Amino acid sequence: MNEELFQELITSVHEGGAILRGETQPSRSFEAETPDVRQIRDGYSLSQPEFAALLGISVGTLRNWEQGRRAPEGPARVLLRVAAQHPKAVWDVVRPHKGKVASKHNPPTKNKQVLAS
Repeated sequence: MNEELFQELITSVHEGGAILRGETQPSRSFEAETPDVRQIRDGYSLSQPEFAALLGISVGTLRNWEQGRRAPEGPARVLLRVAAQHPKAVWDVVRPHKGKVASKHNPPTKNKQVLAS
């Protein structure tokens, strides 16, 4: 690494430290809205165990989200946004479909979880 790049790196590390200590404001920041998990679950009229099964998560994780001890991140946040905005699409994916023939778009699964609706 040449000296100029090394000095840029050192400057950047010092700047990051100052931001973390609250001495300097970052040049830009991003905030992702945390979905209201309880409100989304209420929209489905499901209990915590049922909604957790629907999303493929543990009941403990769901409770932590609903009680504000943790926040959904990454794919879970996206899944919750889809669940909030497109409930029919979510139900279409997770509900067992009677009489459907297995295909590459509807493959048979060994471990199906049945959800009450």
